[in-house]
Amino acid sequence: MGAGATVTLGVSLAVPEPYGTLLQERRASFGDAAAHGIPTHITLLPPTEVPAAARPEIEAHLAAVALAGRAFPVRLSGTGTFRPLSPVVFVQVVEGATACSRLQEQVRDPQGPLDRVLHFPYHPHVTVAHGIPEPAMDRAHRELADFECAWTAAGFALYEQGADQVWRLKREFPFAQHPSAGPGPAAGSGHPQGPGVEASPTFEVTLPSGTCRPPYQRRSARPPATL
Repeated sequence: MGAGATVTLGVSLAVPEPYGTLLQERRASFGDAAAHGIPTHITLLPPTEVPAAARPEIEAHLAAVALAGRAFPVRLSGTGTFRPLSPVVFVQVVEGATACSRLQEQVRDPQGPLDRVLHFPYHPHVTVAHGIPEPAMDRAHRELADFECAWTAAGFALYEQGADQVWRLKREFPFAQHPSAGPGPAAGSGHPQGPGVEASPTFEVTLPSGTCRPPYQRRSARPPATL
């Protein structure tokens, strides 16, 4: 890249397998064309354009955040929406939201290289439909209303958006305070993939069954910028 070149980066917490792929495929089934270009995630830093030359400083900053971090439980359950303010349907983060909020504040530390203002208050969530026709949004909201899964988050990851609009994993940052923590290797620049930083996670999942909770809508929620 030449002088003055920029890249668009994002930082996120992976939704591990098999649930990441399951939700990605469901998102595609609702007609969201962006589904296969965006690994399933909880955003910690929304798309942010930075100088390409700043990457070493950014990675050092994220490594320091991970070094101070520790693994924490995450649970997803049910659906919510930012409509009518923003055309987004999401799976709710019902456990681990406070830890995610604290982590994203550290990523955006005003003294660090990723300091930025968010357009909306931070609200951790997993997008499953964005900008598609209302009937399809309603379907996503309804059909994933009783989805649940849980795991232990053991780190986060840095992504870069390519010219093809696909988000690709660039580096993983395991938390230091986790039994399997180690150096986060740089990832290849091939096909999009989930961060996969949840080493030795504990999983639980409840898929749609005969008993569904009523669709849940956070009427007071404000739509954050998301990947």
